[in-house]
Amino acid sequence: MKKLVSIVFILAVIIAGIFLYLRNADVDVNYERFNVVAPGILRTPVERFENIVDYPFKANYLMIGDTRIHYLDEGPKEGEIIYLLHGEPAWSYLFRKMIPTLTKAGYRVIAPDMVGFGKSDKYASIDDYSHQMHVDKMTQLVVELDLNNITAHVHDWGGLVGLRVIAEEPKRFSRVIASNTSLIAPGRGFFNEIISFIGYPLFKLGIWFQGPATWEEFIGGNGFAGWIRYSRFTDNIDVGGIMQTLGNVNDDERIGYEAPYPNATYKAGAQIFPYLIPSELRKNEKAYRDVFEKWNKPFLIANSDNDPVTKNNPRMVEMLKRIPSAEELIIEGPGHFVQEEAGPEYANLIISFINGDPKPFKKKRATIDIEL
Repeated sequence: MKKLVSIVFILAVIIAGIFLYLRNADVDVNYERFNVVAPGILRTPVERFENIVDYPFKANYLMIGDTRIHYLDEGPKEGEIIYLLHGEPAWSYLFRKMIPTLTKAGYRVIAPDMVGFGKSDKYASIDDYSHQMHVDKMTQLVVELDLNNITAHVHDWGGLVGLRVIAEEPKRFSRVIASNTSLIAPGRGFFNEIISFIGYPLFKLGIWFQGPATWEEFIGGNGFAGWIRYSRFTDNIDVGGIMQTLGNVNDDERIGYEAPYPNATYKAGAQIFPYLIPSELRKNEKAYRDVFEKWNKPFLIANSDNDPVTKNNPRMVEMLKRIPSAEELIIEGPGHFVQEEAGPEYANLIISFINGDPKPFKKKRATIDIEL
């Protein structure tokens, strides 16, 4: 049976590779007007971040391997640590409305930008991005800063990366709050073991077979596959448009989200992230079995009721309920980027969670007139 699984896996990889080659044979990447700091590595000019709204925080940097990682370190150095990890296509700018509330309460806030996002360095090629690369970089940051007794808040892709970081260094983390995210894994059982081997090659094959999706198809409700097909194949992913559509941000805030990207060349990380979602099913499953199924520290699932991601994919929530201490509450009103629509309220939810009594809240969605 193991031999059969191996043969199926190899065939799926070969077929996916053929489709990959055919789809990309005529792709010509535009490398004009970009700031190279090392072969294949870009760094956004600092001027891009001048005068963006509501982001007065001091920049901190740490070299991890071949990339310089940016992170915020706000609040008293002796304060209990709250670690905020962004998702797609955001950066630490996402937490600007939360940080003042958290630091005023005496907490030290650490908020890094993952490689390819924000003020961190960016690989120019999508081939240099992987789930494991992000896990390794963010784990190393936690280790090198020697962070302990951490309350981790993970959101969107921050969950897929952050939960694996926690699994690598579980003793450093005291509690976790996961918002509109999950750690995708097949689960136990013989059939799921097979899926862990062939799931990602078959997923890639399906995406390549369907081909590109337009922006209109994506925002028109073409679901998860439409989002991945749009982001993977577009020449210039519309980061600001995504944040206005899903995050309800205004025009000035849109500029803040677009600041890391002088042109499309810088967007390889944002472009490839959705395509990597099911890329490490076996490693994610191992994280559950080795760490999270034994987790007895506080773990809160805090999803917003207008989030299209978790609302349309209830199995994402069920996966996190494999964690014995997991509790769930629903935030009423905001969409996927609750940090944008209810930053101070959400910060207070984190504080109440740390204090052992998480308080859910309601927040009416703002109506913002936007042009896409």
